[in-house]
Amino acid sequence: MKTEFSLAQLADPDIKEADKILRACVHCGFCTATCPTYVLLGDELDSPRGRIYLIKEMLEKNRPPTEAVVKHVDRCLSCLACMTTCPSGVNYMHLVDQARVRIERDFRRPLMERLLRGVLARVLPEPKLFHAAMRLAYFARPVAALLPSPSVSTTKPTLLRRLSAMLALAPRDLPKPGPAAGQVFAALGRRRARVALLQGCAQQVLAPRINQAAINVLTRHGVEVVLVKDEQCCGALTHHLGRDDDALARARANVAAWSAEVAREGLDAILVTTSGCGTVIKDYGYMLREDGDFAAPAAKVSALAKDITEYLAGIEMKPAQSAKGDIVVAYHSACSLQHGQKLTAIPKDLLSKNGFVVKDVPESHLCCGSAGTYNLLQPDIATRLRDRKIANIASVKPDMIAAGNIGCMMQIAGGISVPVVHTVELLDWATGGPRPPSN
Repeated sequence: MKTEFSLAQLADPDIKEADKILRACVHCGFCTATCPTYVLLGDELDSPRGRIYLIKEMLEKNRPPTEAVVKHVDRCLSCLACMTTCPSGVNYMHLVDQARVRIERDFRRPLMERLLRGVLARVLPEPKLFHAAMRLAYFARPVAALLPSPSVSTTKPTLLRRLSAMLALAPRDLPKPGPAAGQVFAALGRRRARVALLQGCAQQVLAPRINQAAINVLTRHGVEVVLVKDEQCCGALTHHLGRDDDALARARANVAAWSAEVAREGLDAILVTTSGCGTVIKDYGYMLREDGDFAAPAAKVSALAKDITEYLAGIEMKPAQSAKGDIVVAYHSACSLQHGQKLTAIPKDLLSKNGFVVKDVPESHLCCGSAGTYNLLQPDIATRLRDRKIANIASVKPDMIAAGNIGCMMQIAGGISVPVVHTVELLDWATGGPRPPSN
């Protein structure tokens, strides 16, 4: 794709990167076939290729984002399926991230939408605030039934529709808190490695059992686990809302905390059980590339970061404690894992090797509609994607559904009665831990 940035514009590192990305695009259109919003809506501007044109024009002309740019960028899930499909290696992720920052900086949204996004950016990354919000949501759930619902699906959701979606996703009960930050869990037997485990933000409120399962599996196999005390939210939630100042501040804080732990006791890896977080942490090196103080340590942190299944695949695991061959598991491949981190076979192979019958889900490349805060901000598109995903899952008649991302788990569980569990919970069960709970 031909670009026409001025030399002055190209002096900006972000514009220089955008120019490189745009020039790699050859207009082939392969991305349209795997883009969830294009598949659903059939609008060229709701495809990666269409959004690239819009972003290119906005950046080249250095103009404030138009309503059309905002509408179509907002509808993007950042599922990154287009990057898996693209034969030219277009880094759409870094381009759409730039667009979101521009929109947040230069476009004035309606007041109620600004307030809603501000609340999400403030509450979701802070476990204590998020826990309080979930408690309030429990009492507000009856209100959801009274809120008007659209007679037809819409791509322009109202505030009431968004509030209804938020209340519908809120769980009826919250589990007891998981292990506190600062704890160290000793390896059982001879220590073979030492790792940090990301505590997460929403996940530690909604499903602390996931990290507990990871701790069980790791310590059972000789790996010491530390929950680093000064760790923060990874920044993914605010990063995808275009609030890069907040996201980068959180990234710096985590790089500092993990680097201090490396210097103090040493770390062989930084493990993540939420694939959406893992994709961003693995990108810290890029995000902080222009920061003189943090560029090098951020690159080291990104190199240490691994998904929990990625790490477990590299160690010799004990044989399964008991046969699970009668349990059919539908494996839902989270977009952030399969497209963002290019991890597709490893989780399924681990489950198969530990005795489960693993079934691929048809159209596994298409997003379930969760996508961070997407199912709250674009609930109707998200619901259509969820229903399509659930129909595909149901076609393989599973006993359980496994996934590697809490957002996907909550999204899918909201429309199906089959238990939805994390992959590491099944691996914990197979190697001597408790059976994962039903929904």
